[in-house]
Amino acid sequence: MNLQNRINLLSELGFYLQKNTAEWQQTKEKAGIVNGWFTPEFIDLATNNIVTEFLTKDKLEDWANHYHLDDNISPKNVGIVMAGNIPLVGFHDLLCVFICGHKQTIKLSSKDNILLPHLIEKMIEIDPAVKDFILTADMLKGCDAYIATGSNNSARYFDQYFGKYPSIIRRNRTSIAILTGDESKETLEKLADDIHSFFGLGCRNVTKIFVPNEYDFVPLLQSFHRYKYFSDHNKYRNNYDYNLSMQIMNNRFYMTNEATLLVESDAIFSPISQLNYSFYTDKEALLNSLKNNDDIQCIAGDKIPFGAAQKPSLTDYADGVDTVVFLLTL
Repeated sequence: MNLQNRINLLSELGFYLQKNTAEWQQTKEKAGIVNGWFTPEFIDLATNNIVTEFLTKDKLEDWANHYHLDDNISPKNVGIVMAGNIPLVGFHDLLCVFICGHKQTIKLSSKDNILLPHLIEKMIEIDPAVKDFILTADMLKGCDAYIATGSNNSARYFDQYFGKYPSIIRRNRTSIAILTGDESKETLEKLADDIHSFFGLGCRNVTKIFVPNEYDFVPLLQSFHRYKYFSDHNKYRNNYDYNLSMQIMNNRFYMTNEATLLVESDAIFSPISQLNYSFYTDKEALLNSLKNNDDIQCIAGDKIPFGAAQKPSLTDYADGVDTVVFLLTL
């Protein structure tokens, strides 16, 4: 398969997803049964972003041209340990390895083991040669390089297993937002999307906000109202009830719209259903203090606009490590 073949194939995969066939609908339904966090709304959100940002022919060609990709590559076998916190979160890694012309062996997450295998099957239907480039396995052994995504705890094991090979090992990350207090209702609603999309489970979800002193939280809480239906989701509701109980038992001040908790905390990571906040006086000083924080994936309201946190482009690489450059140096 040459580069143009791969680009055409990926573009065709995008057309398939756009059709939303009965087969794809059944696959999404099955994924939601396996993982209760994978609701139809959020599977569609992830899919639509993949289609619009990753699988259009023009964007794929521009992406390939940026790296001067060609067919003069010596294919290596890249092992990928995929996460499963949000639907199809590992698709970008698959895409990077495939576009470069390398082979890949994928260890799927048990939380997301329905959607991606279906898309791989579709790629093989479009071009049977794909089956020589993309494999899945329960164990990763004998690969030339590795890309592994997981928690801080699992990353220690990845370091041990894969450290002697060329590798990208990703750990826990989260995203934050900086508000000025002058945000419009529309802007706050976009921030609400950054916070609540995928129930806040992604590393690009905002889990902590910084607000100026004397900030009025009422408009912010009102912007969360269209996600109040989360309280009807059993898994989310269990988290909300637990975190609310912890605030009450510890006699801590909190705010809520009965679905999302607002809690003052220095921590940038927050549990499901909770958004942490801190006050600031000097934005530049705040940005300087955050500059070298390796736990931060995105800064909404500064580096990226509100509403764009969960809409990464082809060149928005996890942890700021350019996956394609890594693959081209193997």
